[in-house]
Amino acid sequence: MKQNRHTIYRNAALFVALCVCALAAHLGVAQAAPRALASQSPGDKLDIRIPLQDKSVRFAVIGDSGTGDHAQYEVAQKMEAYRQATKFDFVIMLGDNIYGSHSARDFAKKFEQPYKPLLDAGVKFYASLGNHDDPDDERLYKPFNMGGERYYAFRKGEAAFFALDSNYMDPKQLNWLEQNLKDSQGTWKICFFHHPLYNDGRHHGADADLRGQVLPLFQRYGVNAVFSGHEHVYQRIKPENNIYFFVLGNSGKLMTHDFGATRERVKGFDTDQSFMLVEIAGDKLYFQTIARSGETIDFGELPRLHP
Repeated sequence: MKQNRHTIYRNAALFVALCVCALAAHLGVAQAAPRALASQSPGDKLDIRIPLQDKSVRFAVIGDSGTGDHAQYEVAQKMEAYRQATKFDFVIMLGDNIYGSHSARDFAKKFEQPYKPLLDAGVKFYASLGNHDDPDDERLYKPFNMGGERYYAFRKGEAAFFALDSNYMDPKQLNWLEQNLKDSQGTWKICFFHHPLYNDGRHHGADADLRGQVLPLFQRYGVNAVFSGHEHVYQRIKPENNIYFFVLGNSGKLMTHDFGATRERVKGFDTDQSFMLVEIAGDKLYFQTIARSGETIDFGELPRLHP
């Protein structure tokens, strides 16, 4: 009798479980998503706010990304979906590319695996160094395209890019920066590095010492736009001396409710992770900032000004 009762209970439990699964499928209840990236569903419609002009320079921007957490993977998934639609072919990284230890396993978990679809598609990543990065490891890591240097320059079409090491702005780097800005023939001059010169975030704030060192050079030699990370939010700053400033340090990390009183901020976002799309065409810079959810949180068209 005990065996029969046990069999009845077991069968009843199995029947209930099957009913629950069937009901969940009928109602469209999603199962937990795997950690690995999935391709964009054909039914998903992307909100593209950049014009995709012929022969333009298109790239993505991420900052403070190297966590290896689920949010980083989800941002990377959105990046790949937008890459397929916009055909951007490189990414600039605003520092804190690898948090924690820097073993080969860490580089795989916190960079190679999240961005595998982008890397497989031939997208190049250009890194700058943050305070959580190890320069001895990262400048020699080939997928970061740093050429073994703490700071370096490269050219894409009409745009010249200057990756700086804002952790240690010594006279040697300042001399290099001045000479390279002076010699550059780029129509657009874009600098990117970790510590922001202007920042309304309460956690870190602006780096006034760094600003005093590099801003005069930016003004003298016609830098047009500056991208920084460090504060784990997104900010678009009011132009200073006709230079556009962006802070994007929330591609992996996030600081919620971080903003203080508005002084220099035109737009801020501190409730989710995000990345940027940028397109340069002629005398215009188009940008779109996209949250992990897929929501466009900021976009615009900026003319090339003359500092």
